[in-house]
Amino acid sequence: MSQSIIIDACGWVAIIDSGINFDVELKQIIGNFDLILLDSVLDELKQLDSTRPKRKSLLLTMLENKSTISEFEIESTHTDDQIFELAKRESFSVLTVDKELKKRLFESSIKVIEVSKNNHLKIIENL
Repeated sequence: MSQSIIIDACGWVAIIDSGINFDVELKQIIGNFDLILLDSVLDELKQLDSTRPKRKSLLLTMLENKSTISEFEIESTHTDDQIFELAKRESFSVLTVDKELKKRLFESSIKVIEVSKNNHLKIIENL
Protein backbone atom coordinates (compact mmCIF):
# COMPACT_ATOMS: atom_id res chain seq x y z
CA MET A 1 0.00 0.00 0.00
CA SER A 2 1.24 3.48 -0.74
CA GLN A 3 0.83 6.80 1.03
CA SER A 4 -0.74 9.64 -0.95
CA ILE A 5 1.06 12.96 -0.58
CA ILE A 6 -0.40 16.31 -1.63
CA ILE A 7 2.26 18.64 -3.02
CA ASP A 8 1.97 22.31 -2.02
CA ALA A 9 3.46 24.94 -4.35
CA CYS A 10 6.00 26.23 -1.83
CA GLY A 11 6.98 22.67 -0.96
CA TRP A 12 7.73 21.88 -4.60
CA VAL A 13 9.73 25.11 -5.03
CA ALA A 14 11.77 24.19 -1.93
CA ILE A 15 12.48 20.74 -3.38
CA ILE A 16 13.66 22.19 -6.69
CA ASP A 17 15.72 24.97 -5.09
CA SER A 18 17.44 22.52 -2.72
CA GLY A 19 18.28 20.02 -5.48
CA ILE A 20 16.77 17.14 -3.50
CA ASN A 21 16.12 13.85 -5.28
CA PHE A 22 12.58 13.72 -3.96
CA ASP A 23 11.89 10.19 -5.25
CA VAL A 24 14.72 8.76 -3.16
CA GLU A 25 14.02 10.97 -0.13
CA LEU A 26 10.29 10.20 -0.02
CA LYS A 27 10.91 6.48 -0.50
CA GLN A 28 13.29 6.54 2.49
CA ILE A 29 10.89 8.29 4.89
CA ILE A 30 7.49 7.12 3.61
CA GLY A 31 8.03 4.01 1.52
CA ASN A 32 5.74 3.67 -1.50
CA PHE A 33 3.95 6.91 -2.32
CA ASP A 34 1.66 8.61 -4.80
CA LEU A 35 1.87 12.34 -5.44
CA ILE A 36 -1.38 14.30 -5.60
CA LEU A 37 -1.39 17.63 -7.42
CA LEU A 38 -4.33 20.01 -7.15
CA ASP A 39 -5.22 22.17 -10.16
CA SER A 40 -4.92 25.27 -7.97
CA VAL A 41 -1.38 24.27 -6.91
CA LEU A 42 -0.40 23.62 -10.53
CA ASP A 43 -1.76 27.06 -11.48
CA GLU A 44 0.34 28.67 -8.71
CA LEU A 45 3.42 26.79 -9.86
CA LYS A 46 2.91 27.79 -13.50
CA GLN A 47 2.67 31.43 -12.44
CA LEU A 48 5.83 31.14 -10.31
CA ASP A 49 7.69 29.28 -13.06
CA SER A 50 6.95 32.03 -15.59
CA THR A 51 8.85 34.54 -13.42
CA ARG A 52 11.95 32.38 -12.86
CA PRO A 53 15.04 32.23 -15.07
CA LYS A 54 15.03 29.23 -17.46
CA ARG A 55 17.96 27.63 -15.61
CA LYS A 56 15.84 27.63 -12.43
CA SER A 57 12.84 25.92 -14.00
CA LEU A 58 10.38 24.28 -11.62
CA LEU A 59 10.34 21.12 -13.78
CA LEU A 60 6.56 21.16 -13.95
CA THR A 61 6.36 18.57 -16.73
CA MET A 62 8.23 16.12 -14.51
CA LEU A 63 5.93 16.91 -11.57
CA GLU A 64 2.83 16.44 -13.72
CA ASN A 65 4.18 13.12 -15.06
CA LYS A 66 4.89 11.83 -11.54
CA SER A 67 1.60 13.05 -10.03
CA THR A 68 -2.07 12.33 -10.17
CA ILE A 69 -4.01 15.49 -10.90
CA SER A 70 -6.69 15.61 -8.22
CA GLU A 71 -10.21 14.92 -9.36
CA PHE A 72 -11.60 14.97 -5.82
CA GLU A 73 -14.59 17.16 -5.05
CA ILE A 74 -13.35 20.08 -2.94
CA GLU A 75 -15.64 22.79 -1.61
CA SER A 76 -12.98 25.29 -0.53
CA THR A 77 -11.75 27.93 -2.95
CA HIS A 78 -8.41 28.97 -1.36
CA THR A 79 -5.54 26.63 -2.22
CA ASP A 80 -4.38 26.06 1.38
CA ASP A 81 -7.97 25.33 2.43
CA GLN A 82 -8.31 22.86 -0.46
CA ILE A 83 -5.12 21.08 0.59
CA PHE A 84 -6.26 20.96 4.22
CA GLU A 85 -9.77 19.75 3.34
CA LEU A 86 -8.54 16.97 1.06
CA ALA A 87 -5.74 15.84 3.39
CA LYS A 88 -8.09 15.66 6.37
CA ARG A 89 -10.90 13.90 4.50
CA GLU A 90 -8.71 11.35 2.69
CA SER A 91 -5.94 10.92 5.33
CA PHE A 92 -3.32 12.15 2.86
CA SER A 93 0.08 13.54 3.89
CA VAL A 94 1.14 17.02 2.73
CA LEU A 95 4.53 18.23 1.54
CA THR A 96 4.85 21.93 2.36
CA VAL A 97 7.13 24.54 3.90
CA ASP A 98 4.29 27.02 4.52
CA LYS A 99 4.34 27.77 8.27
CA GLU A 100 0.63 28.47 8.70
CA LEU A 101 -0.44 25.46 6.65
CA LYS A 102 2.01 23.21 8.53
CA LYS A 103 0.54 24.40 11.83
CA ARG A 104 -3.05 23.72 10.73
CA LEU A 105 -2.17 20.29 9.41
CA PHE A 106 -0.07 19.32 12.43
CA GLU A 107 -2.79 20.42 14.86
CA SER A 108 -5.24 18.18 12.99
CA SER A 109 -2.87 15.19 13.19
CA ILE A 110 -2.19 15.22 9.45
CA LYS A 111 1.29 13.99 8.49
CA VAL A 112 3.43 16.88 7.24
CA ILE A 113 6.62 16.48 5.22
CA GLU A 114 8.99 19.40 4.77
CA VAL A 115 12.38 20.25 3.31
CA SER A 116 14.79 20.49 6.25
CA LYS A 117 17.70 22.88 6.57
CA ASN A 118 20.16 20.16 5.55
CA ASN A 119 18.37 19.64 2.21
CA HIS A 120 16.57 16.45 3.11
CA LEU A 121 12.89 15.68 3.47
CA LYS A 122 11.59 14.95 6.94
CA ILE A 123 8.31 14.23 8.65
CA ILE A 124 7.47 16.94 11.16
CA GLU A 125 7.52 15.55 14.69
CA ASN A 126 6.80 18.86 16.45
CA LEU A 127 6.38 22.55 15.70
